[in-house]
Amino acid sequence: MKIFKDFTSYNEYIGTTKPLDNDIDVGYYDPPNMLLKSEPIAVDFYRISFKINLKNKNTPDKKPITAVFFNSPEMIVNEGWDVEPTYTGMYLQLSKKVIEENRFLFKTYLDYGQHEALYLTNEEVAEISAVFQLMLKYYESEKQHFGVLLSYVNVVVSLVEAFYKRQFSTDPKQYNRVVTDFQQSLIEYYHQPVKQLPNVQYFADKLGLTANYLGDIIKHFTQKSALENIHEFVIKKAKELLKQNIEMNTTEIAYELGFEYPNYFSKFFKKQVGLSPKEYRLQIKKEIQNM
Repeated sequence: MKIFKDFTSYNEYIGTTKPLDNDIDVGYYDPPNMLLKSEPIAVDFYRISFKINLKNKNTPDKKPITAVFFNSPEMIVNEGWDVEPTYTGMYLQLSKKVIEENRFLFKTYLDYGQHEALYLTNEEVAEISAVFQLMLKYYESEKQHFGVLLSYVNVVVSLVEAFYKRQFSTDPKQYNRVVTDFQQSLIEYYHQPVKQLPNVQYFADKLGLTANYLGDIIKHFTQKSALENIHEFVIKKAKELLKQNIEMNTTEIAYELGFEYPNYFSKFFKKQVGLSPKEYRLQIKKEIQNM
């Protein structure tokens, strides 16, 4: 499998214009002069790809799509591609350096997977195209306008985030299923002996999603992050064990829940509940006695 470390080698491979900068690259697709079929590849930088009326030869029965796709370091384009030379679009490529130095400008979806695309409306395509024209203007100008270029990059990134929220809201059945599967997987996690606390990556892998994509869906529909949902569930399980399993001490409960260190469990519980596990047990005991 080929791994491309820089814009120049990748652009040469797919047949797009040679980049003018090593940290940001902006351009338009010209399919008749591009590579239309490829084996799986990977890139060591970030790509946001806007493709309009894209038709994949591997899915001939499907209508052409207009969508945003992402590549990030070490993410493999699993199936490669085999497309018709009829689509149009534009692309934005960002180095790891520019992401690291300006992380506050960028969003979690830059690490979304290929199968987690954003499908655009005609109005959204028009908005992004207008910003791209301005972005390309400053990209092709002198280096002194790099700050303006970066600002337009941020506008594109912010528009994509807004459009994702629209997509989450307009197709709730699809995403509610993800939320339900996440919640069910969380319940099932403690149906078996555990050696560690559950984490977002575990559930993302189980559902076949990237951690950022899962996290953004959960946040959108529950108003809480995936990690907050996990912590709430762990506290719920802890309360059940403290209340129903009087014979278990705090250390045993900590290990039962997947905490490596019992002291951390006590601190975690107190931070979430306002009482230590022992104080919570005493409170429950008093409540029972006063009934």
